[in-house]
Amino acid sequence: MRSVVLDTETTGMPVADGHRIIEIGCVEVIGRRLTGRHYHVYLQPDREVDEGAIAVHGITNEFLVDKPRFRDVADEFFEFIKGAQLVIHNAAFDLGFINNEFALLGQQERAEITDHCSVLDTLLMARERHPGQRNSLDALCKRYGVDNSGRDLHGALLDAEILADVWLTMTGGQTNLSLAGDGESSDGGRQQPSPIRRLPADRPRTAVLRASEEELAAHMARMAAIEKAAGAAPLWAQLEG
Repeated sequence: MRSVVLDTETTGMPVADGHRIIEIGCVEVIGRRLTGRHYHVYLQPDREVDEGAIAVHGITNEFLVDKPRFRDVADEFFEFIKGAQLVIHNAAFDLGFINNEFALLGQQERAEITDHCSVLDTLLMARERHPGQRNSLDALCKRYGVDNSGRDLHGALLDAEILADVWLTMTGGQTNLSLAGDGESSDGGRQQPSPIRRLPADRPRTAVLRASEEELAAHMARMAAIEKAAGAAPLWAQLEG
């Protein structure tokens, strides 16, 4: 499955008040592996960015003056996400803004992204797994041991990269399984299998430490105490019997 982990930054909220997207960040994941492909753009929104929003993401009106408008990137952005599973934290927010941008261009066939992509909302997933706990992206980073030390301010591409790590950890525990001959080398070619390393027959044998008589007696006494407290023999004893 091809997934695109996506995040946006905006002039403020809500979208119903005329707020617009000013940054889009996406990273591609195929087969639970980050491919290195990404899509990132800053956008001129043709309106002022709220001071409160600037405090969150640090993107100023002056910085956006010479940036392209959404209409300039709409086709390439749509092609990047089309047909993918979109992985978004609080998907309703980002999808509402994306749908609005296409609607403002009169591209009604693209104004409902869920007609072209499936969506996985990691916020809803986190709430199901951790009810009653904080499930912000920062909280999930702390919970799952994902490094977010570079996240002083929100940024769409950085947050998409962090969310990809969080999502892969939440759903599998391993973000990159690299096997010999699997994937591509840095120059775009197939990796060559690593040679098999055989251990020498005369290598030192692993020491086996066996329990002493005293340790075995202590173990049996402990098992007997557990059996008495439980009121039944342990399962392995029942099977042996």
